[in-house]
Amino acid sequence: MKQINLGIIGTGWCGGIRAETARGSSLIKDIHIAETNELRLKEMADLVGAKTASTDYRDILKIKDIDAVIISATPETTHYPMARDALLAGKHVFMEKPIALELAEADELIALAKKSNLKFTIGYSQRFNPKFAYVKKAIANGTIGRPVSVLVSRHITRSLGKKISGRVKLSPAAMESTHDLDFVFWCLEPAKPVKIYSQVNYGAMRESTGADVPDSQWITVTMDNGLSFVVGGGWSLPLGYPNFSTTWIEFIGTDGAVMVDDSHKDVVINTMEKGMQLPMSTMPGEKVDHVFAGPMAAETIYFIEAIALDRPVLVTGEQARTVMEVYMAADLSAETGEPVYLPLPEEKLKVVAG
Repeated sequence: MKQINLGIIGTGWCGGIRAETARGSSLIKDIHIAETNELRLKEMADLVGAKTASTDYRDILKIKDIDAVIISATPETTHYPMARDALLAGKHVFMEKPIALELAEADELIALAKKSNLKFTIGYSQRFNPKFAYVKKAIANGTIGRPVSVLVSRHITRSLGKKISGRVKLSPAAMESTHDLDFVFWCLEPAKPVKIYSQVNYGAMRESTGADVPDSQWITVTMDNGLSFVVGGGWSLPLGYPNFSTTWIEFIGTDGAVMVDDSHKDVVINTMEKGMQLPMSTMPGEKVDHVFAGPMAAETIYFIEAIALDRPVLVTGEQARTVMEVYMAADLSAETGEPVYLPLPEEKLKVVAG
């Protein structure tokens, strides 16, 4: 059995899950970590027995026997330069979404990976959620027939919304709906998006932050086979639900339908002190003794196996680029009030990127 050496850049919430998951895999030999927070760096180095630990990610990339790198750093502006440097250093790369902030950056990363025959994948973790995988299976095996109507609605709490929107100016489409856009495109393959229309709704987020941050964003996507679907994302649920994420999925086909409630209301704890609570989060997942709630642990193992066993990654760079182009088009549509057609023309790219 081949073991690999893994570098992890950024060991906060998501990176910590990935580091702990990797440490438990028999396919991992050595773990090397980079983290700018020195207290967190020491904590995670001790927890996973890191061979090396540094506050500078470039130190990790200089280690020749590291096979692959997981990039879980924030803010999102760091993704492109870190991924570019890792690919240039000859490392396979797993990176949290988004793939980049500009399409030209995404194109460069995809080209670099292809040129050096490196695996490059993005963390659209919902493909590793068993409920979501079941929807894909029900469509692929013809259980519900040909899809004719699709709806996905995802919402998280405003505490998470403020944390995410405060890091970088990205919309709910770019930060919340991105997982679900990827999921629907995956289910509807080989159809491709051709037209996007989007609107945003304002409320608690703008009132509480004073910034131009919408509460939610709704996106209608028309595919080249004529099917249109709706994806909505928001981040203003009440603060009473820490890390709470609620998602509703509705796929209706010619021969059936599949509905998924992914709100984790199936686990309720009731105590004299605090009353009824929803204790488990699937966004992105909390540790429950020896396992993690949510799909991120399974996603991490899949990437490790793809490197060690030379298997294809599940999410390709090209697929992540499609998602990126769609949420950029959604932001442009929300700004102009008009539908946007793909591919995005050069002059509109400049408006979105600016």
